[in-house]
Amino acid sequence: MDSNQPPVIDIRGLHKSFGALDVLKGVDLAARAGDVVSLIGSSGSGKSTLLRCANLLEDSQQGEILFEGEPVKWKGTGHARRPADAAQVRRIRTNLSTVFQSFNLWSHLTILQNVMEAPVTVLGKDRAEVEDRARTLLDKVGIGAKCDAWPSELSGGQQQRAAIARALCMEPRALLFDEPTSALDPELEQEVIRVIRSLAEEGRTMILVTHDMRMARDLSSHVVFLHQGLVEEQGPPAALFGNNATSERLRQFLSHSETA
Repeated sequence: MDSNQPPVIDIRGLHKSFGALDVLKGVDLAARAGDVVSLIGSSGSGKSTLLRCANLLEDSQQGEILFEGEPVKWKGTGHARRPADAAQVRRIRTNLSTVFQSFNLWSHLTILQNVMEAPVTVLGKDRAEVEDRARTLLDKVGIGAKCDAWPSELSGGQQQRAAIARALCMEPRALLFDEPTSALDPELEQEVIRVIRSLAEEGRTMILVTHDMRMARDLSSHVVFLHQGLVEEQGPPAALFGNNATSERLRQFLSHSETA
């Protein structure tokens, strides 16, 4: 990890509201190459919204977003603010692959076709090369034998692993995970956590929105606790977990998470 290089994702003073509801109230977040940053907090604290703003799926009203030091260009102000450069948005999104809670696989495509689709159609890569990479990635996440299956024929854990392979096939600079295990039962959840752990061990840059405090503690290099749209506390896992938190709100949140 080179501290002289700009962060892969750098968010400064971000504000996001839906109408009169302020969801993010001036949030800073940075993930350097190789960082695993976990976003934790209660429902409604702004975690998923922050992730969606990071890859420009949501428009923010104020603040800066930089990708590898390059600031997003904006036009308009307030609720009329939009990205000004469509080509820049496409470039950033193709380098920030998102894995959603609900898998979002295309039901009319096989698992292999799902993984191949974006690199071929969006990036214009050679189909044969993409197929080789897609098969390798499906092997990597443990479902290589399911290449020709339809999404409906896979368990939830297998579908989520296919979604991770699809994200990886874009060869992104960072992976964004939005509650990747919350829709799964505990056994299937562990399948997905093992894959995410292996990616962390490879030094992949990741931002994880998660309800799983054990995953946040064990896999993260940095943890951010959001409360009511603000960063209440952040730091390495050792500084936030194990009764080390300085914020009373974070201590209460962790206590409730442990008993949930």
